Amino acid sequence: MKKPFVIFYGLLLYAFAELLWWGYMLVSLQPQRSGMILSEGLMFVSVLSCGAFLFHKSLNKERKLQHQKKNFLLSVTHELKSPLASIKLYLETIQKRNLNKDQIMDFTGKCLLDIDRLNDMVENMLLAAKIENQSYTFPKQQFNLSALVDSVVNRLQINKCDLTQQLINAEIEPKIEVSGDKFALTSVVTNLIENAIKYSSPCATVDVKLYTKSNKVYLEVADHGIGIADEEKNRIFDRFYRVGSEETRNTKGTGLGLYIVKQVLDKHQASIQVRDNRPEGSVFEVVFG
Repeated sequence: MKKPFVIFYGLLLYAFAELLWWGYMLVSLQPQRSGMILSEGLMFVSVLSCGAFLFHKSLNKERKLQHQKKNFLLSVTHELKSPLASIKLYLETIQKRNLNKDQIMDFTGKCLLDIDRLNDMVENMLLAAKIENQSYTFPKQQFNLSALVDSVVNRLQINKCDLTQQLINAEIEPKIEVSGDKFALTSVVTNLIENAIKYSSPCATVDVKLYTKSNKVYLEVADHGIGIADEEKNRIFDRFYRVGSEETRNTKGTGLGLYIVKQVLDKHQASIQVRDNRPEGSVFEVVFG
């Protein structure tokens, strides 16, 4: 991306040099019209400078997007290889060793969890692509949101805490119904909870609340993790954007989860905001009007 900047600024400097030269020549030939020549020259410089600024901003944005896409591809490669390697190891162990029934059930259960993780990631990428191409129609129907949230919590819930597991504390008001795209809203709930787990400390509690208030439906997902800086709160819903720098970031992810959340909620006339949790972490609040 450096070459376009060099060519652009080279042409810009040439244009300014030519403008100064022709301005000098015109004033020399017609000194009585110097006021008009200077005013028109200033107008031309203003328009050229404005165009140069907008072009530079556009190029810079494109360069950042290309950098994010590169990081996205690297992240996706890692995200795909990790569960596949885990599944292969478990299956090879089952195949090569004489395991008892409990051990086989444990290993197959872990394989299924890795398959769910792969499935969520693939669905995220497909949904993000359809949203970007404006090819997804968001078919809506009336359904039980309480049952949906409870189902996602149970799937992501881990009852035993060790060095890599969290506990989800859910408070779900029963029989809350909304009208919307059940598949897309399942992705919203899954992404918010998985995001909270991902950025939480080992064994930290993730709180999920679903309730109604003043004829509105509220979904809150709170974690006690690293938190989000104020200057990043407006950017976390951008495509490919991830919190932190590439040098310090150590969590897995593709940068699509919160982008999908925001796009889907916009299509449902729902809002989402993020605020600081106390004493640490973040709270994502979704409101269905």
